[in-house]
Amino acid sequence: MTERSPRIAVLLPCYNEAAAIAQTIADFRAALPAATIYVYDNNSSDATCEIAAAAGAIVRTERMQGKGNVVRRMFADVDADIYVMADGDATYEAAAAPALVNKLLDETLDMVVGARKSEVEAAYRRGHRLGNALLTGMLARIFGRTFTDILSGYRVFSRRFVKSFPVLSAGFEIETEISVHALELRMPVAEQVTAYAARPEGSESKLNTWRDGLRILNTILLLFRYERPLQFFGAIAATFAIMAIILAIPLFITFMQTGLVPRFPTAILATGLMILSALNGLCGLILDTVVRGRLEVRRIAYLAYPAPSRD
Repeated sequence: MTERSPRIAVLLPCYNEAAAIAQTIADFRAALPAATIYVYDNNSSDATCEIAAAAGAIVRTERMQGKGNVVRRMFADVDADIYVMADGDATYEAAAAPALVNKLLDETLDMVVGARKSEVEAAYRRGHRLGNALLTGMLARIFGRTFTDILSGYRVFSRRFVKSFPVLSAGFEIETEISVHALELRMPVAEQVTAYAARPEGSESKLNTWRDGLRILNTILLLFRYERPLQFFGAIAATFAIMAIILAIPLFITFMQTGLVPRFPTAILATGLMILSALNGLCGLILDTVVRGRLEVRRIAYLAYPAPSRD
């Protein structure tokens, strides 16, 4: 009985990448000659599809705009043992793909992140380094551990990661959701530094620094509410309780001295704040139980697939 090599799929989400997609496909074919390369076009207005098809990739289309929508479609449609996801702009180091795949197989991991390192300043748009560091730090503070580059689009996945991941994001915040999914299920993951290059001439970034940065920040806060409801609503409950206590202390002192409560509106406000505190605390406790159940279901779905191996 001959040993079967793992089926590798290279997934390239694209939007108007005519200037770079042929080079990207050629680089990944040279790095992973046995892999099947898929280009998922997201309503490009240039010749991305034609060039990708001519370069030998399997070209498919996702009409719903946004990288998250494309990733959802790719993960649902493509069947493989190992998935290599990168952008179609020739910025990621395709030559590093075999090392990333080998790391995933040798260490039985579910995801390997290609942490970007570039000596070329033009590879990063203004504010991207700082924004990435801030968002990465926030994710680490909320979820306890994180990656050094949560926004990297260069990742290698196992089959059980891809098929157990319920993609909810629509846009560029998808990388954050991927990272949180791995952290929440406590998957075995790793990072490996890879080179990051500037886009080739004629290729333009689709990222908007402020708009997409705010969307990613909003995604982190939403995931904090969804995945850590006890801490989220507990913080709100504590805030309301502190405000109520601050308002109530002078009233209590006056009552102890005179036996009177002269400021009824303040007393009513303090009581209302304490009630809101109790309600938020109870919401956090109830939702924490619900989240635990959801986490168990996701874990069972994850365990339904075998660990990555060379067999």
